[in-house]
Amino acid sequence: MEAEVRPLAKMDFVAPSSLKEVLSLLEKHGNKAKLLAGGTDLIPKMKKRAIMADLVIDLNRISGLSQIEVRNDGLHIGGLTRLAEIKESPLVKEKAPALVQAISLMASPPIRNRATMAGNLGTASPAADTAPPLLVLDASVKLESARGERIIPLSEFFTGPQSTVRRPDEILTEVFLPVQDGSSAFLKLGRRKAFTLSVVSVAAFARIRRGKFEEVRLALGAVAPTPIRGRRVEENLKGKEVNEQNIAQAAEIIKGEIKPIADVRASEEYRREMSLIFTRRVLEQIGGRG
Repeated sequence: MEAEVRPLAKMDFVAPSSLKEVLSLLEKHGNKAKLLAGGTDLIPKMKKRAIMADLVIDLNRISGLSQIEVRNDGLHIGGLTRLAEIKESPLVKEKAPALVQAISLMASPPIRNRATMAGNLGTASPAADTAPPLLVLDASVKLESARGERIIPLSEFFTGPQSTVRRPDEILTEVFLPVQDGSSAFLKLGRRKAFTLSVVSVAAFARIRRGKFEEVRLALGAVAPTPIRGRRVEENLKGKEVNEQNIAQAAEIIKGEIKPIADVRASEEYRREMSLIFTRRVLEQIGGRG
């Protein structure tokens, strides 16, 4: 027998032409409204009835939310910017190479052509590949509502799997990366080479002076309920000489900072061991030893 195909529940669909209209609709409908940008996460979940909505708000007619530009204080990426545009942007390649590396390893070209920066962060997947590089690059996000706007450090944005501090009446309109000297890199382990969720992902940023780590930032994905910073590893390396021994000793610390789970992609033990190995590799890479 063929499986019964149930129609989607009745819902309204609107395509506003201004951010002001969107914010007004969100203020009125709150949790009953869902935002549609790339749709690479929302549409499959709606088909499976994992997400229900009374109102779908299509954002694709909104102008001014897909820019990539450098202002005096840093790099600004609009929330509706497609991942493919970010990957190909000379500005992002120059200012945030780890983010380009991460997007290059994400999904497939058709999905990157649709998926947006706000969508990848807003779904709050523990394995979201844009999160670790943005965390080490000290990113913040701008959330806007009819009541005003607020700037949230990305390190405070995620609250759990599929959960963030974004309120039902808010939209993520921009990601901001401050101007800073240093180098960044991203590494990912998946079950295959392309179009795969991360088993472990690791990003690092470092500023090195006279052969020593002046500043280090480390972040991991898919090894905790949210993407996380490896702050104890960062503290251990700060001020130390860039050498294989110091990096290896610091990398060991990551095992105590993560909280991996076992699932169909990997066991807890495997994720813990690979987190150590990939932490060491990414630190060696930004230290010029990879």
